[in-house]
Amino acid sequence: MDTETKLKRIAMLSGGNRERTFECVMHHVNYGLLWDNYTRLDPKKAVGIDGVTKQAYGENLENNLHNLLDKMKRMAYIPLPVKEVLIAKEGQPGKFRPLGISVLEDKIVQGAFRQILEAIYEPLFLDCSHGFRPKRGCHTVIKSLRKYLQENPVEIVIDIDLKNFFGTIDHKTLEGILRKKIKDERFIRYILRMFKAGVLSDGELSIGEEGVPQGSICSPILANIHAHEALDEWIETIIPPHCKGKVKLFRYADDAVICCEKAEDAILIRKFLPKRLEKYKLQLNEEKTKMVEFSKQKVEQGITQDTFDFLGFTFYWGKARSGKIISKLKTSGKTIKKKLVNVTEWCKKTRNTTRLKELWGTFCAKLRGHSQYYGVTFNSKRIQKFFHEATKIFFKWINRRSQKKSFTWERFGKFKERFPLPRGKICHALF
Repeated sequence: MDTETKLKRIAMLSGGNRERTFECVMHHVNYGLLWDNYTRLDPKKAVGIDGVTKQAYGENLENNLHNLLDKMKRMAYIPLPVKEVLIAKEGQPGKFRPLGISVLEDKIVQGAFRQILEAIYEPLFLDCSHGFRPKRGCHTVIKSLRKYLQENPVEIVIDIDLKNFFGTIDHKTLEGILRKKIKDERFIRYILRMFKAGVLSDGELSIGEEGVPQGSICSPILANIHAHEALDEWIETIIPPHCKGKVKLFRYADDAVICCEKAEDAILIRKFLPKRLEKYKLQLNEEKTKMVEFSKQKVEQGITQDTFDFLGFTFYWGKARSGKIISKLKTSGKTIKKKLVNVTEWCKKTRNTTRLKELWGTFCAKLRGHSQYYGVTFNSKRIQKFFHEATKIFFKWINRRSQKKSFTWERFGKFKERFPLPRGKICHALF
């Protein structure tokens, strides 16, 4: 029986009995699983603190993987510290988010552990969770949320913002959650070693009791396991019997909204939510977490309702061509502003270092990427607005490559005829 078949069997057993525990899983970490995870690594990704590239490791791949496997069997494998790199936040000059970069051998092991954890926990995860899961993503949660708002009575939407979610996951709390399902002590010890590997930033090593590095291959599944017990199960299974109406959670990683049919249920949940999260060493961002009136019935009565933002989109009530009130969404104004600031910063940085034709090609690729994410039903006007404003910014800064202007607007128009802009199109239908 090959490793893939064995992992599928774990998933089947886990899904068939939610109370089942797994006594021995480390034997699934074999040469084939390590080799598979080596092949999945992107050779263009940044290297860790040891400087070893995928190509260099692959020159003696068979021997390297056998040595790694031997170390793991002897419990002699020790993960190296994660190199911290600060990535500029889009549209927020001077603000950064930390990204952890593991060494190549640790990435291979993390990939193997991720597959085992996914086999155990993926069948247990609830339908409300969409982040970092197979065949799910931003657009599946957006589509599901929009459909739910359209088809179900909702009075209040609780827009949740968790404070530094990835950075505050408590190691002991997560260990306790893992031990409920996984009884293999060697597997748990290696997970703990990953936690204790530490982060190397500006030459200083720091080892804390909380946080999973963003960028680590294992971090998304560990974060989902933590959020599943802390939030998903609470909202979907524990809270409903105490509510007077329907309650539904939609979550992508640390972004979440709760739709409540009754206002009193929303008040109840909002009251106890901080205490529930505190139990799992998580915190609400009180300033950004808000309760939004979002009732379709009240809109039909002529009562104006609020809007809320989720994953870069603003959800609001609008009208179909037939005059029927429907749930719609568009790129949020805040997101457009950030993206345009990002275009400005990119133009200023690259206008004197790259040839015009290559610069234009990269600019068009950026527009296509924007359309690929934000190109959803109802959002064509906002996409066109972004394309137009971004092109104006490009024209402005391309004319500042020297004291003499490169283009008039007329010449720029002819340039665009020869090298057309991509079309801003709807890539994702919501119904």
